[in-house]
Amino acid sequence: MHVHTNRLIHESSPYLLQHAHNPVDWFPWGDEAFDKAKAENKLVLVSIGYSSCHWCHVMEHESFEDDSVAKVMNDLFVCIKVDREERPDVDQVYMSAVQLMTGRGGWPLNCFTLPDGRPVYGGTYFPKDQWTQVLEQLAATWAKEPMKMREYAEKLHAGVQQSELVALNTTPPDLTRKDAERLADGFAKNFDTTWGGPDHAPKFPLPNNYEFLLRYAKTTGDKVITKQVRLTLNKMYQGGLFDQVGGGFARYSTDIRWKVPHFEKMLYDNAQLISLYSHAYQAFQDEAYRDVVMRTIAWAEREMRSPEGAFYSALDADSEGEEGRFYVWTADELTAALGDDAPFAKEYYNVGGDGLWEQGRNILLRNESDADFAKRKGMTEEDLRSTVARVDAKLLAAREERPHPGLDDKSLTSWNAMMVTGLCDAYDALGDSAYLKQAEQTMHLLLTKCRRDDGGLWHSYKNGKAAINGYLEDYSFAIEALAALYQVTFDEFWLKEAHALAEYAITHFHDEKSGMFWFTSDLDPPLIARRMEVNDNVTPASNSSMAKGLFTLGHLYDDQRMLDISKQQMNNVHDRMLDYPSGYSNWALLLMDHVYPWYEIAITGPKALGIRREFAPRYIPGRIFLGSSGKSGLPLLEDKLLDHATTIFVCENKVCQLPVTTVETAMEQMR
Repeated sequence: MHVHTNRLIHESSPYLLQHAHNPVDWFPWGDEAFDKAKAENKLVLVSIGYSSCHWCHVMEHESFEDDSVAKVMNDLFVCIKVDREERPDVDQVYMSAVQLMTGRGGWPLNCFTLPDGRPVYGGTYFPKDQWTQVLEQLAATWAKEPMKMREYAEKLHAGVQQSELVALNTTPPDLTRKDAERLADGFAKNFDTTWGGPDHAPKFPLPNNYEFLLRYAKTTGDKVITKQVRLTLNKMYQGGLFDQVGGGFARYSTDIRWKVPHFEKMLYDNAQLISLYSHAYQAFQDEAYRDVVMRTIAWAEREMRSPEGAFYSALDADSEGEEGRFYVWTADELTAALGDDAPFAKEYYNVGGDGLWEQGRNILLRNESDADFAKRKGMTEEDLRSTVARVDAKLLAAREERPHPGLDDKSLTSWNAMMVTGLCDAYDALGDSAYLKQAEQTMHLLLTKCRRDDGGLWHSYKNGKAAINGYLEDYSFAIEALAALYQVTFDEFWLKEAHALAEYAITHFHDEKSGMFWFTSDLDPPLIARRMEVNDNVTPASNSSMAKGLFTLGHLYDDQRMLDISKQQMNNVHDRMLDYPSGYSNWALLLMDHVYPWYEIAITGPKALGIRREFAPRYIPGRIFLGSSGKSGLPLLEDKLLDHATTIFVCENKVCQLPVTTVETAMEQMR
C-alpha cells in the first residue's frame, strides 16, 4: 500500500512510473500543469531524467521521496516530470537553457520556468540541502521581483531560440578531400595512443567517430589512424566497458582504461556498436570482432527483446541499491559459481589484479588478446575458446540468480530502427540469417504498430499501444534502416517505405528558409523554441542522418530534389565541422560520399542475391548495393537484365563500367 500516489500513475513510461508514488505532486508534461501555474501565479519546475540514470535515482531518494522537501515543492511550485527519451524535444529546449546559464548540462536536468514555460534558472543534480535552499530563494525572488525574472527570462528565451539554428549557406558547395583529411587530423590531436579512444575521461564509445576514422583509414591507407581504430576497438571490448559474461556494452567508462563503466546499458549504444564491429570485422577479419557482434546481439535478444520483436530501451546501472552490483564478482563468488574452473577464470579475467575494484569486488576484464593468452598458457585458441564458453555459461547462470537491474521496457522507434540497421550490418558481415529475420520482424512491427493513420510514425511503443508523434530521429533512422534492409534483400518494398517516410518528413519537418530539418513536426503543439538537431553525439544528429538517407534515396530513385536537399544540408554545416570534429563525425561520413568514390553496385539476374552474399566478407567504404532477379522500377536497374545471366555493374555517378560476372572482377573495378 503506497502512502502517496500522483498523476504519473496513469503514464506508461517506466521513468515516470518510478516517480508515481513520490509525495511530490508531479504532473506529466502538458497544458494542465502550465494552466495551474498561470492560475496560481507559480513558477514551474521541469525535472527531466530517464529510468537508467544513476544520479536521477539519487536525487529522487534524497529529495523527491522526502515529505518535507516535497511539501516545499508542492507549496511553491507546479512540478513536472519528463522522461527525456519520450520527450527529447522538451529535453533539448531546457538542456539548451541550462547550458546557456551554467556552461554545463546532464541528468537529472532541473529547470525552473515562468508560468508560460520560459526558463529562469536551472542545473543538474542538487544535494538535498542545496535543493531546498534553491526552491525557497527562487520562490522569494518571484514573489518580490517578478519583473526582474521576466526580463531575464526574455533574454534567455532569445538565446534558446537561436541556439543550434543553422542559416542557409548560399555559397556554392566546395567539398574536398582536404576537408576529410583535416577532420581526421583534428581527431588525431586527442588520441590516447596507450588505451585507445580520446585522451581524457570519461570515455564514451561514440561509434560514429570510429565509423568515420575506420572509413578514412581504409580509404586512404592511413596506418596511424588504422592503428588507433584497432587499438580503440580492442581496448573497448577487452575492458570493463564490455560485459565479458553476458555481452553488450555499458554507456561509458569513468576512467581512461575502459575499466570502470557507468554500468547502465543503452539500446542505442549497442545497436551502433554492432554496426561498427561488423564493419571492423569486414575490414580486418579479426575473429574477436565477430565474437563481439555475436555476443552483443545475443545479449540484446536475451534481455532487451519483447515477445513481439521490439527492443526495449535500457537497463539500469543499479541493483540491490548499488551501481554495478549485478555485474561484479568477489573471488569467493567466482569459486562458488565455477568450482574447478575458478583458477582459470581468475587469471583470464584479472580477478584480484587489474580487475579489482571496490569492497573486494572485481570488474571482469582482459588485458591481452585471446591469441596472446593462449600462447602464454600453452593452449590452442580452440581449447581456449571452449574453456571460456564453458566458464561464461556458468557465470551467466549464476548471475541470473541475482536481483536484476531495472529494465526500461518502452520501445522507441528511432532506437529500434538503429537496431535494425545493426542487425542488417551483422547479417552482411557474418551471414547469420537469424539476424536478418530479426531485423525484418522488428521493422514490420515499426511499420504497423508504430505507423500513424496519416503515414507518419509514432515515437514510443509499449504494451500494444503507440504514443507521441514521431520526431525527426524516428524518420531519419527508419529511412536508413529500410535502406539497409533493401541492400541485403533486394526487396523493393523496403525502399518504397523509406521513400514514403522521406516524403512525409520533407512535408512536415523541412525548413525551406534554412535548408535544414526541424526536430519536431509542424503538427506538434509548439514549445517555447523549435530546435534543429545538428551536432552528432552519442547518436547521430537527426539532420546528419536525414541528409545521409536522402543522399541514398536520391541516388536509388534518381531523385534530384532529395539529392539537392541533402547537399544543401551538407553545405550548411561544412564551415563548422573543423572546429568540432567529434560533433560532426556522421556528417564527415556524408562528406566522404561526396569527395571519394561512391559506388552503386547493381546486380541483376536469377542469382543476384547469391552474388550479393559473396560481397559480404569485404569492406567497401563508400557504396550502395541494388539488384533484382527480374524487372525493377529503379532507374539504375533499367535495361540491366542481360539474357537471364547474373551480372554485376559497378557504377559511379550514373556512369557504369563494363558488366562483369564475378565479385573478384567487380572488386578490381573499384580499386
